[in-house]
Amino acid sequence: MAGTKIQAAEHTVGDIFTDDYHFTIPRYQRPYAWTTDQAGEMFDDLLAASRAKDSLTEADPYFLGSIVLVKAEKQALAEVVDGQQRLTTLTVLLSVLRDCVSPPFAASLEKRIFQKGDPIKQTADQPRLRLRNQDQGFFEKYIQEREGNALLASLVDVRPDSQARLVENALQLKARLSELEMVERERLVSFIDQHTYLVVVSTADFESAYRIFSVLNERGLDLTHTDILKAEIIGRIVEVDQDAYTTKWAREEDDLGRSDFGDLFSHIRMVYAKTKARESILKEFRASVLQRVSDGKKFIDDVLVPYSDAFEAVTRASYAGGPDEEAINRLLGWLKQLDNTDWIPPAISYFSRPTADSAELLRFLVDLERLAASMLVRRVDITRRIERYGRVLDWMEKERDLYADESPLQLSADERAATVERLNAEIYTVTRIRQYVLLRLDSALSDGGKSYEHSPLISVEHVLPQSPAADSTWTTEFTPQERLYWVHRLANLVLLSRRKNSQAGNLEFEVKKTKYFEKTSWPPFVLTGQVLDSPEWTPAVLEGRQETLLKVLGDLWRLNPDSSTAS
Repeated sequence: MAGTKIQAAEHTVGDIFTDDYHFTIPRYQRPYAWTTDQAGEMFDDLLAASRAKDSLTEADPYFLGSIVLVKAEKQALAEVVDGQQRLTTLTVLLSVLRDCVSPPFAASLEKRIFQKGDPIKQTADQPRLRLRNQDQGFFEKYIQEREGNALLASLVDVRPDSQARLVENALQLKARLSELEMVERERLVSFIDQHTYLVVVSTADFESAYRIFSVLNERGLDLTHTDILKAEIIGRIVEVDQDAYTTKWAREEDDLGRSDFGDLFSHIRMVYAKTKARESILKEFRASVLQRVSDGKKFIDDVLVPYSDAFEAVTRASYAGGPDEEAINRLLGWLKQLDNTDWIPPAISYFSRPTADSAELLRFLVDLERLAASMLVRRVDITRRIERYGRVLDWMEKERDLYADESPLQLSADERAATVERLNAEIYTVTRIRQYVLLRLDSALSDGGKSYEHSPLISVEHVLPQSPAADSTWTTEFTPQERLYWVHRLANLVLLSRRKNSQAGNLEFEVKKTKYFEKTSWPPFVLTGQVLDSPEWTPAVLEGRQETLLKVLGDLWRLNPDSSTAS
């Protein structure tokens, strides 16, 4: 930032909506997003401040915040790095005020909204604020121009969200202004123009402006790494193609939503880097991805679009295409229930392959879920987990056989044995794995076709209670050592809705069974249904049940010694 001149000064709203500034929202910025709550709060604050003193000549200045611009000295063009939401909402407010004040006030407001061209200065008629290309046509037609502003109430089902927010805020502000007398509306106009201040920070250098913005904005950045990468990547494309590729980028961002779109870039970084991130996503993405795919058009066409489509299918379990569609989405649903998302990079890498058919995708997912479940059960830490998926990605990139015995996608004999050992130990005491294992087991017992869409409503219950009453039959059927051994193991655990769980408690076995199964509702869990069929609950019953359930899981995840490594 050395050598870069930074200017900062207070200006009234009237000072900045002049020919000295031509505000533009660059393509990397997020869409307009203020809701009616935020726009309404700004209006209430301005109105209250305008009423604070009997006379405007006595009015205290009202500070509306700061804006950060990329703007060369003595040049009007100003790219808005921070302040889009305030400047846009101010323009909406001035536009609707224009329609409910006297003609002289309306004429003055028109000058704040539109710049009148001057042939001597070689300036053209133009709006003082231009939004992103995707929204500017709508903004100018229905907000900035008086004729369109009058049509706002007739608009229905406006898309996208940024344009819907513009309509909602304009209509709300119109309604609020209609409650005021003419004199108060015009007083508000004068207060905004002459007594409402913004601190304008400007520099000719984008990096400097962004650093300033990062320091000033304590509530979190409006700009994300994807916004900055967008500016860099699209900036590399020849100008004639930039609008088309900006539209492609926006389409993928709109399809995923802003949060998921940001996550996608982290996963793409992992696909290319194959290692745990150690520095900022921005720095690592440039080094790992953009150094290998430097052409902006190629990045969007060959990386962003296919990976975005794959990410949508994978994270929403919405794959469509082929006879194995249902089985694929069921496995994706299981992966989504894991307590981490480290499996996503290999999944989206495989799903983005144009040649992969549904049978290949299913085979890959069977083994990916098996690997992910084994690492969950064995409590593999995040560093070793990411390292393992990195090796899987490396094999994929080199087109090595993922189903060979030595493939990192496969479990070694030691890993299979360690997984079985963990499953045979106390499952209940490890909160993050017990429900996944039991749901997976229950699904396998029901031939794998059961859906558990409402898993947050499911709890894990002990049949043999953790703390039985001293005079209960539990203390006669089980010695203290046997109770200690079995209470938290797989065989003693069942799944219940939370409503039933609260009813079961430490009751005797026969009474407890009736609490599990009300007459009006058969439980949806096979594991729990097996308890009803058991006439007793003893160490011998648990031993046989443990062996059976371990074999089911062993067959499901190919953990048994006679299981083939390959799918």
